[in-house]
Amino acid sequence: MAERFKTGEKAPQKGTYEFDGLTDKRKNANPTSEESQIQLDSGDTFPPLSSSNEGAYWKKK
Repeated sequence: MAERFKTGEKAPQKGTYEFDGLTDKRKNANPTSEESQIQLDSGDTFPPLSSSNEGAYWKKK
């Protein structure tokens, strides 16, 4: 299983990360296609899901 990163954590490396669920464990999150993948540089902070401002999990694509 791929390593998951949470909103507020720092990206370990530059790359594309994809949405992997909400931190409150709800499965009915519906991210837009634009927010389901994000580009981060090493050291950038993982953001919340922008449409709902909720904490999210991300995994490297």
